Amino acid sequence: MTMSLALSHPTQGRRAAPPSALRALAVTLLGTLALLIQTTTLDARGAPESFADLAEKFSPAVVNITTTTVVEVSTDSRPIVPEGSPFQDFFEDFMDRNGQGQGQGQQQQRPRKSQALGSGFVISEDGFIVTNNHVIEGADEIEVEFFEGFTLPATLVGTDPKTDIAVLKVESDDPLKFVSFGDSDVARVGEWVMAMGNPLGQGFSVSAGIISQRGRALSGIYDDFIQTDAAINRGNSGGPLFNMDGEVIGVNTAILSPNGGSIGIGFSMASNVVSKVVDQLREFGETRRGWLGVRIQNVSEDVAEAMGLEAATGALITDVPEGPSKEAGLESGDVIVSFDNKDIADPDALVRTVGDTEVGKAVRVTVFRDGKTKTLMVTLGRREDAENASMPTNDDDETVPEEPKSVALMGLTLQPLSDDLREQLGVAAGTDGLAVVDVDESTEAFEKGMRAGDVITEAGQEKVTSVADLEARVEAARDAGRNTVLLLVRRAGEPRFVALGVN
Repeated sequence: MTMSLALSHPTQGRRAAPPSALRALAVTLLGTLALLIQTTTLDARGAPESFADLAEKFSPAVVNITTTTVVEVSTDSRPIVPEGSPFQDFFEDFMDRNGQGQGQGQQQQRPRKSQALGSGFVISEDGFIVTNNHVIEGADEIEVEFFEGFTLPATLVGTDPKTDIAVLKVESDDPLKFVSFGDSDVARVGEWVMAMGNPLGQGFSVSAGIISQRGRALSGIYDDFIQTDAAINRGNSGGPLFNMDGEVIGVNTAILSPNGGSIGIGFSMASNVVSKVVDQLREFGETRRGWLGVRIQNVSEDVAEAMGLEAATGALITDVPEGPSKEAGLESGDVIVSFDNKDIADPDALVRTVGDTEVGKAVRVTVFRDGKTKTLMVTLGRREDAENASMPTNDDDETVPEEPKSVALMGLTLQPLSDDLREQLGVAAGTDGLAVVDVDESTEAFEKGMRAGDVITEAGQEKVTSVADLEARVEAARDAGRNTVLLLVRRAGEPRFVALGVN
């Protein structure tokens, strides 16, 4: 906001204002301007005057969690004496007299209780509590301490290790104070947040800061972490991260630290992920995620160029085992660009979107295939039912004449698969392709991860059974004006696409 004050010379026939009056007017206007600028700056920062009201209102819904685990510990402390030593009988008699021996080679076991601390928060007046799975994992007893000072035993309703979320239940004669989930998707970087919990076992504690980044992924396939500089330490795990409206927008889960203490980088699992998991755990005692039934990889710039895609987006299908996608007609080499009318930026986005979709729903899946898009209807299965299913192998019984001679191409030394090579590489009988027997370390192929033992089964999204097939695909890519050819490579049965230059 700017303001100018123009002082003009007096015109003929008009009396000029006294200099003192003009100076007074200028001072007044400049003072008003400074006040307006200060007010605007404060409004833009949105800094709260205090977190006290928020802390006082919602502390009763935050709980400390203590878990007890019974572990077996050996109490056999007999000294090690060489077999046949003249001291062997002496030491065994001494230990037996003191109740520490139970015969040669036996150990006395005595259970010991181990305790761990964490945090959580109440989400309903009838006693449902959210915390982290790692807080209660393996616990034999779970005790919940409330802000008012009373404690209640808790039972485990369900857990989801993939998002590190667990739901507990306590029984109370009186309704419990609780908090609600907010919409984490509208949370913005730079907004104020408040963390509550049981840091370092010190009891109920509050810290405040801002959201320093969104959409962080650590190690899980469903990760969507809010990063915050609000102090989060050991013991805060499972506690809530509040926005300034008192809504829970995250569950404090992890810290990034070289020494185990807060350095201003903490991570809270976003509430829009947590709330879906919690709803399923409360209803079913387990998660029920949608399952598309494909193996996928990222679309790199060179892969996009090799396929004729305008942009390096989407999820590239590397394999389609028996399941929903195969039944619907999806194929290896398809690029999923849209799922259930939602654009797919990368494989992680597809995994999260599919996982959030209800089991049994028929969804539209749009793929890029052979230079154009195609939409298919897929009825989703359940991921949990399919996770332990084995991936099928190629059952094609067609035989290919063996070509024992190796050929060098694009930095790769290649040889068609023979029965001996299939056995050496652990490739399923009947699988056709080219075995990589060596890789020139100075070439692009080595830089992109190609190694001896890899098997090329497709080039340019067509099967290859001989070196001549691969050479034809390379020449076809050149004729089409492309700089790369797309290879489907399998290593220990796991497929991935690699784009190699052809010029």
